[in-house]
Amino acid sequence: MKKNDKKQSTTKKISKDSKTFNKRSSSKFSSDKNSKEYSKKQTKRNVSPTIKKENENQEIRLNKYIANSGICSRREADKLIEAGVVKVNGQTITTLGFKVKPTDVVEVEGQRIKNEKKVYILLNKPKDYLTTTKDPKNRKTVMELIKNACKERVFPVGRLDRQTTGLLLFTNDGELADKLMHPKSRLPKLYHVTLDKNFSGSDFEKLSKGIELEDGPIKPDALSYVMGKKNELGIQIHSGRNRIIRRIFEHLGYDVIKLDRVMYAGLTKKNLPRGKWRFLTQQEINLLKML
Repeated sequence: MKKNDKKQSTTKKISKDSKTFNKRSSSKFSSDKNSKEYSKKQTKRNVSPTIKKENENQEIRLNKYIANSGICSRREADKLIEAGVVKVNGQTITTLGFKVKPTDVVEVEGQRIKNEKKVYILLNKPKDYLTTTKDPKNRKTVMELIKNACKERVFPVGRLDRQTTGLLLFTNDGELADKLMHPKSRLPKLYHVTLDKNFSGSDFEKLSKGIELEDGPIKPDALSYVMGKKNELGIQIHSGRNRIIRRIFEHLGYDVIKLDRVMYAGLTKKNLPRGKWRFLTQQEINLLKML
């Protein structure tokens, strides 16, 4: 082979490899077929009696066991333990950090619990629904909107106030819920805000640089007008502080007329009408677990 031909062949190979790499890199959920095949083979393999025995004796923290049952997150499980409503093998446990075996009998408020299949549901929340599992005043809650979704007991991850609409995630995966709600997660959340009056250019510049609230400074990750309308803005933040969006604009002298969460941790409202829900795809679940 001539030198030039050899050089062209090498260049073509590099170009082909580069395209392959770019194609893989552009997908957030790309996976190796060989890994999938390997995973399937691993699932089909018989587990030896020794391994099964070890799994039965493996201890986990009580709050994690409760969270895995789908009742609540681990933080909320700690509160239930401290309240004295959790029993293990008939004995009331109030010690945080207590460990249990998979074979132990765990009861919460008199009901036995067990690990369930993990479920992940995305709801486009309408107005006038409380983000809670139960309300003592019998007001409408988001649980009514997903009551026929699954037999497993799921709970909302985080909160949207009563008048706020948009994306709300439900799951019985307590470990993932804790991860998503932790301040260090820095999850991106995008909101569509409608104000009572036009948002001035000076306030736009001020907010873009960051402002000081009573509980500390806040600076949006992104800020823009929506479709050229001066009273509508898109604001992206990663803070999970209580009523943070409303407080930002109230601090600047504006009232929030409408507040809609249009993106949460990479999940969007595409093809999800208001008041409707859907299960997450496996790709979306994988993405959340990688955050």
